[in-house]
Amino acid sequence: MTTRATRLLRMLDELRQRRGPVRGAQLATRLGVSLRTVYRDIDALRAQGAVIDGDPGVGYRLRPGFVLPPMMFQAEELEALVLGMRWVASHADPELAASAGRALDRITGVLPERLRLQVETSGLFAPDWSPVPPEPWLPVLRRAIRDGNAVRMRYRDSEGRDSERVVWPFAMAFLADMRLLAAWCESRADFRHFRADRVLALEDTGRRYPEPRHRLIRRWEEQRLRRHRG
Repeated sequence: MTTRATRLLRMLDELRQRRGPVRGAQLATRLGVSLRTVYRDIDALRAQGAVIDGDPGVGYRLRPGFVLPPMMFQAEELEALVLGMRWVASHADPELAASAGRALDRITGVLPERLRLQVETSGLFAPDWSPVPPEPWLPVLRRAIRDGNAVRMRYRDSEGRDSERVVWPFAMAFLADMRLLAAWCESRADFRHFRADRVLALEDTGRRYPEPRHRLIRRWEEQRLRRHRG
C-alpha cells in the first residue's frame, strides 16, 4: 500500500515534470487515486510551502524552486549517491534499476542549482555491463525480504541435484559475477547461502516468517563470526 508521504512525493514529481497546468483528473489517473484525494494532497503540499497555482477544474502548476525537504550535501556525499545509483541502474533488475533512476531524478530536482549542476555534470559512471543477467524473480525476492515473507524455491546445487525448499530470505549480495541469497532454511533448520543463478524457480508464499529480519541478520553474523574464529 502506498503511504501518504510517498503519494505526496509522486504528486510533486508529476507537477515538477509538467511545463504547463495539469488537471486534477489527470493527476488522479496517473497516481491511481480519487479526485478528492488529489484535492486534499494539493492542499497538504500548499500547507508545507509548495506554491501551486490553479484551482479545481482549471488545472495545477508547481512554481519552480520548491524544496521538500531542504537537502544539502557535501561534494563527496553527492558523488557517492550518484555513483551508487548509477551502479544500481546498470546492474540490478529492471524494476530496481528504474527506481534508482527515479530516485536520482528526485534528488536532483530538489537540490539548489549549484549542487544540481554538480550532479548533472558528474564524471563518475558505472559501466553498463553485467556478466550475469538479472534473474526474473529478483523483484519477488526483494519484496519478500522487505516484507519478511518465506519463499518457496527449487534449487540446483553444485552437484547438479535439484531440491525444493522453503526459506526465510533476509539478505541479498550483489557481487561482480553473481548474486548470493542468505536465508534460514526450514528443511535444514540452519542458515544457508544460495547462488541466484542456481535457483530454478522462486515464489513468495505470502506467509510471514516468525522471526524479525534484524534478529536473523544478527544470529547469522554471530554464527559466521564463531565459525571464523573456530
